[in-house]
Amino acid sequence: MTEKDTHPSSTHPPLPPTSEDDQFTRLRLLRSRRVGIATYKRLLIEHGTAQNALAALPQVARAAGVENYKPCPEGVIHAELAAGRALGARLIAQGDNLYPAPLNEMSDAPPFLWVLGNTDLLQRPMIALVGARNASSLGTRMARALARDLGAEGYVVVSGLARGVDAAAHLASLDSGTVAVQAGGVDTIYPAENAKLAEDIAARGARISEQPLGLQPMARHFPARNRIISGLSGATIVVEAAAKSGSLITARDALDLGRDVLAVPGHPMDARASGCNMLIRDGATLIRDAADVIEALTPIVPRPAPELPLDVPEQLPKDRRSLQETAALHQQILSRLGPSPVAEDQLIRDIGAPTATVAPALVELELDGSIDRAPGGLLTRAS
Repeated sequence: MTEKDTHPSSTHPPLPPTSEDDQFTRLRLLRSRRVGIATYKRLLIEHGTAQNALAALPQVARAAGVENYKPCPEGVIHAELAAGRALGARLIAQGDNLYPAPLNEMSDAPPFLWVLGNTDLLQRPMIALVGARNASSLGTRMARALARDLGAEGYVVVSGLARGVDAAAHLASLDSGTVAVQAGGVDTIYPAENAKLAEDIAARGARISEQPLGLQPMARHFPARNRIISGLSGATIVVEAAAKSGSLITARDALDLGRDVLAVPGHPMDARASGCNMLIRDGATLIRDAADVIEALTPIVPRPAPELPLDVPEQLPKDRRSLQETAALHQQILSRLGPSPVAEDQLIRDIGAPTATVAPALVELELDGSIDRAPGGLLTRAS
């Protein structure tokens, strides 16, 4: 498909897109510069189809002060899909039958997932098991025991393919079912020392990622990965974690979703246990073994998958603002944002303007690079 093909003549009305064509166009929209998940979903709602949203992107960017904006080139998507086929990976879109139902409870659920391995595991009940990279011998033993015993009870163990607790959990659940959520592309192994483990997971479990193939993970990708770990799982278990660690981010994401958080207690003098002890102090369930986990689990009823529009007959009303009004609204938004994350709905309430007015302005500012979105729908002012 060429750029020319995306603009059918007025004398021949376009045929309804095939699912493959629509998947291609949606992926192209998502991979376009400065289009995050919230902007992607909002553009689909406002414009009805991914094709319409792509056509509107340059105008939306121009309104945000970005000239000569071009959506993601088609060749980039062709290359990504070809790389996935060569790897043997499968691209699953939100709304597909294979898409993990628990992720639909997330406001920032990934629109697409690359899956390398057994996709059936994504339909089974999952439990996250996370912890310190520099785990103690006792911590890795506990992780192995929990993963093994929970696997025997029919649970798939989810973790992040990091060294320490993650690696121990994956190794112990290879035979019963394990899912590794990667911060970079599903074809990019990090850390390198887990290359053999990653190969084994692809053969006997599943590796998944929302990122494009070939992407090398950076620091900002790990919190995004952590939200998927907690989003997949009915419960999150923290084995060892420092007071400031990625494992605690995963636990907070789980709490935000209303999921169970459980923690293994540790010695008060061990810094690697301080995060777990804090979680228990603040209400997480103390566990000693898999029996404690199973006893503590709360049944989770997944919500149905949201229907993303192929065609929306009644689109949202267009926001009509003068340039002066737009500039004033942008300034009002930016004046209320800083380095500390603010929830989008809270920002809209603080401004006191209708959502239909503020939401398009947030899209413009994101495309302009003036604001950043963090997992959980949080906004910060770009530094």
